[in-house]
Amino acid sequence: MKTYKRVLSIAGSDSGGGAGIQADLKAISACGCFAMTAITAVTAQNTVGVKAIEPLPVHVIEAQIRACLDDIGADAVKIGMLHSVDVIRAIVKVLQDYPVKHIVVDPVMVATSGDLLVQREAIAVLQQELFPLASVITPNTFEIEILSGMKINTQEDLYASIPKMKNIGASNILLKAGHLECEEITDVLVDYKNDREYRYTMKKINTVNTHGTGCSLSSAVAAYLAHDYSMEEAVQAAINYLHGAIEAAANYRIGHGHGAVHHFYKWWE
Repeated sequence: MKTYKRVLSIAGSDSGGGAGIQADLKAISACGCFAMTAITAVTAQNTVGVKAIEPLPVHVIEAQIRACLDDIGADAVKIGMLHSVDVIRAIVKVLQDYPVKHIVVDPVMVATSGDLLVQREAIAVLQQELFPLASVITPNTFEIEILSGMKINTQEDLYASIPKMKNIGASNILLKAGHLECEEITDVLVDYKNDREYRYTMKKINTVNTHGTGCSLSSAVAAYLAHDYSMEEAVQAAINYLHGAIEAAANYRIGHGHGAVHHFYKWWE
């Protein structure tokens, strides 16, 4: 009998379908894996903004994870926004009970508006308890600023943050440059354990349809790691996938704000 490569996403739900669990399901599926979910919070949101957030009880989050891993198992786990210390610690405790080979953490901390999305004390717990379990974390420029204490306005600023990020607890960090205003952006994968860097340069696509890019990229990385790609190959494949999804979505209009990327452009176009 055949078997699937399996990826579990632990994240919040986005009713508008562009980010969060919904984006994770689409990206994981598009990258050839069987997707499962453990929802941490329900949000009422669309392309314009977030209208309401309702966190799920910690025991329900834990039960979802165990239900998936006890029966189906996972070749990789992707973790998105975790809003509180209790949720982070519960997830760390659960994951330590299972031999998951790859854990990808998208450390969602701040909204595009600059507002913090997690409790301040949760950031320290992320670094101390969750990041050490991660195969890779995938911060954007806003999150790099919080973790490094530096202002990231240019590509050179991003490069300069690399030494500052060494001691935040993660062995591999994918520094994402997508929010920078420049014609070309370069994401950097830093392997701190082996003192190596891999740079991925892409032309920036001018489009408003960028909702859920971070969720989709981290989910794609998890999917390719589940397929047994090396870390640098998984990141390259995920960046290529997301670039195609953004490029295809630029031809569409959905909603009145920031639309989603086109997760299934390889099949629908």
